[in-house]
Amino acid sequence: MFHSFKKELKSDDDEDVTVVIYTLADDSEGYDTVTEDARTKSNQQIQHTGGDTAWSRCYRVTAVCVLLLCVLLLTAVTVLWIRFTILNTENNQLQTSYNNLSIERDQLQTSYNNLTIERDQLQTSYNNLTIERYPLQISYNTLTKERDQLQIRYNTLTKERDQLQISYNTLTIERDQLQKVREEFQRLSKQGFIYFSSSVYYISTEEKSWTESRDYCRERGADLVIINNKEEQEFISKILSRRKAWIGLSEGDREGEWKWVDGTPLNTEFWGQSEPNSAAGEEDCVVIHDHTDPVWNWADYPCDVQFIWICEKTVVI
Repeated sequence: MFHSFKKELKSDDDEDVTVVIYTLADDSEGYDTVTEDARTKSNQQIQHTGGDTAWSRCYRVTAVCVLLLCVLLLTAVTVLWIRFTILNTENNQLQTSYNNLSIERDQLQTSYNNLTIERDQLQTSYNNLTIERYPLQISYNTLTKERDQLQIRYNTLTKERDQLQISYNTLTIERDQLQKVREEFQRLSKQGFIYFSSSVYYISTEEKSWTESRDYCRERGADLVIINNKEEQEFISKILSRRKAWIGLSEGDREGEWKWVDGTPLNTEFWGQSEPNSAAGEEDCVVIHDHTDPVWNWADYPCDVQFIWICEKTVVI
């Protein structure tokens, strides 16, 4: 059942959903692949019930699709409601901050107006009472300094507010980026990808040639795996469980010049014993197989031989 599911991932999205549900429906009715030949032989005996069975399967597929659509819609509504609530709360907080700053501005404006009034009064007193000018001038200067200090404090608070706003915007952007990464991980996980060290890997369940394997990976936004270090080599060997699989390494135009699928030359090598050897003639592509050693286990093979393959896609966090 699992093998059939992996094969159908090659088709477009609409066919993916239909084939998976159709396979599960067959399993629930006790469908057994071992008895397929027997059913084929007795096909003439059950032709009169074929229409009902097809209708029943179509009905179940339709019902499951509708149910899945409802679940998706409910999930989308829930996510949108949560996002709306968060944004509404943030908006209220910003509005409160704005109101507080407006009150402070009005208070400072009032203080400024009061100082202006006092200044005019002092000027009048100066004109009328020259003798008292000096003490009044001192009072005036003191009030002016206090005003300047308040202005400095106001400017400082304004800068701090702007810095907090910048920090808030930065955190919001980082949150959105992390959300996108999380959604991407969930999508790739559903497709069978495995995460390791900022990349995700997919191991096929069917066998193809090296070129066909690479086409499969590139159609899904990935490419055949590029092994950069020993840790990645050990990880790939572990998840393969002693199976042979194509990797993204092949021989270039010149004999003995090995290159990865991104065009970079081979620097870190993990060839098995006596490899590469071109034992079958033109062996220009490379497989990995953990038969004896989990690290030194590369071998060259003809590119048209069919093996499973490993796709790799880099995930930017």
